Amino acid sequence: MKSDIDSLMQSKNLNAILVIGNAEHNPPMSYLTGGGHISSAALIKKRGEPAVLFHQDMERDEAVKTGLQTRSYSNYPYKELLEQANGDPSLAAAIRLQRMLADLGLTHGRIGLYGHSDVSSTLAVCEHLRRTMPDLEVAGESSENSLFMHAMETKDEVEVKRIRKMGKITTEVVGRVAEYLTSREVHDNEVLIKEDGAPLAVADIKAKINLWLAELGTENPEGTIFSIGGDTGVPHSTGNPEDLLRLGQTIILDIFPCEAGGGYFYDFTRTWCLGYAPEGAQELYDDVREAYDLVIKNLNLNISFKNYQRMVCEFFESKGHQSPLNTQNPIEGYVHSLGHGVGLNVHERPWSGLIMADDNILKPNAVFAIEPGLYYPEQGMGVRIEDTVWVRPDGGVEILVDYPYDFVLNMKKWRR
Repeated sequence: MKSDIDSLMQSKNLNAILVIGNAEHNPPMSYLTGGGHISSAALIKKRGEPAVLFHQDMERDEAVKTGLQTRSYSNYPYKELLEQANGDPSLAAAIRLQRMLADLGLTHGRIGLYGHSDVSSTLAVCEHLRRTMPDLEVAGESSENSLFMHAMETKDEVEVKRIRKMGKITTEVVGRVAEYLTSREVHDNEVLIKEDGAPLAVADIKAKINLWLAELGTENPEGTIFSIGGDTGVPHSTGNPEDLLRLGQTIILDIFPCEAGGGYFYDFTRTWCLGYAPEGAQELYDDVREAYDLVIKNLNLNISFKNYQRMVCEFFESKGHQSPLNTQNPIEGYVHSLGHGVGLNVHERPWSGLIMADDNILKPNAVFAIEPGLYYPEQGMGVRIEDTVWVRPDGGVEILVDYPYDFVLNMKKWRR
């Protein structure tokens, strides 16, 4: 949580942190500011002291809404800086940053760099800064193990409420998709038909998903996985836009929208067959559902997430499927990890991969996705089930939003 940031800074030997970029679609900046229309900002926080947000003058009102201490870039006139830098914009930005840091008493020590910005321009500024402030070390971290990933690993009540709200919107859209699909007329070749009599394709469903999400006030920056048939056998195949919706083929809908402005995500997956299940698909679904239920039943506090990955691998292998436990980089069977944290990033700590550190544990206030799946591209089928769950402060585990687990969806205008 945010209250852990100072202790995390101390554990990482950081005297300060510098977060750069926009407040929208920039998790570290959004985490500390609450989001909003703030662009090209810089936030500096010394260990043990409140953060200070440096901003453009035209966005001063948005900056004030953050509740942070604010300072305008106009205190560091760009024309003057550019003249001092002999017309070099990167050097001018470095001089401005040097003055900002010095104004906060930061002339030496170790400062962590976070946020989203153009890599090349940020590197150029940092190189100038190293020369102009040789006693100050600008440090980076791996994204999987950064200060912010650790801080965001647990959520407060407000964060959980926002994620749950996103879950309700997400499942509302999923319900609309299911209702639309099952209400379609079916052609003689088992292809679903649109209102105008044309065949229904994957692109048509994705367009409706994007429209419904926008109508409900959310964004879909990562896209949506909506695949059918052989594409469901490849976990991250987003689906071929031209593929037609047919009866008796596995369909994976993996949807992970976020709040408008790049806020909190929700992650959710269901697998369907329309009308009837093809040979072997029901058995595949039953195995995945049993694995899912096994994990949900056994989730417990302070257990390393990868222990549950091992549990699922062992279960699937007992059913005759390959898994990462004993097969290197399998391309069929169980081919990925069990889940991941969900928050301002659609993927964040805790991680469940077998090679992940033991400190990825299921703590109180953690929010994470559980998503076992089985994939057989050569057989033209794949199955995945996913819900986002929360470890309550009392240690209980709760699926944030309920939604049915029906595999075969009955068509309202078709009789076999």
